[in-house]
Amino acid sequence: MASQILVCLIFVAVISVVVDCNSEGDALNAWKTNLMDPNGILQSWDPTLVNPCTWYHVTCNLQNSVVRVDLGNGGLSGTLVPELGLLQNLQYLEVFNNNISGLIPTEIGNLTNLVSLYLQHNQLSGSVPSSLGNLVSLLFMYLNGNNLSGRIPTQVIHLIQGGKLRIM
Repeated sequence: MASQILVCLIFVAVISVVVDCNSEGDALNAWKTNLMDPNGILQSWDPTLVNPCTWYHVTCNLQNSVVRVDLGNGGLSGTLVPELGLLQNLQYLEVFNNNISGLIPTEIGNLTNLVSLYLQHNQLSGSVPSSLGNLVSLLFMYLNGNNLSGRIPTQVIHLIQGGKLRIM
């Protein structure tokens, strides 16, 4: 009886890890469907795979959770999507030198493990969301070369004053 319970618990644990990884793949796939990719850099992003850890331009940790998305200089156009805020372990989001337009989703502020946010030289517009002030691990935020307007939110200024964050 005890061995059957142990097997069931192990099965549930494995299933929960797979579900997590699928949710990250779903989030990235939601973004892919919003992007134009004339150079085919997202060709390997296959949502039918168990997790996105084998996709090009995606790096995962030992627990198969996405920690880095590097799409700089990819020739991409489209928008950032709110689903990116579901990548709980993401540390590096690098989407510089593309043609990404629209607003920075407030959900990016959910990425509390984010260390660097490289969005420079795109066509982003609107204001910097105050939710970016939640990014307590953030060391680098590059937003230059966009069409952003308004003031830097107080919450983000507090991160700068704390001495860790460098903003461009």
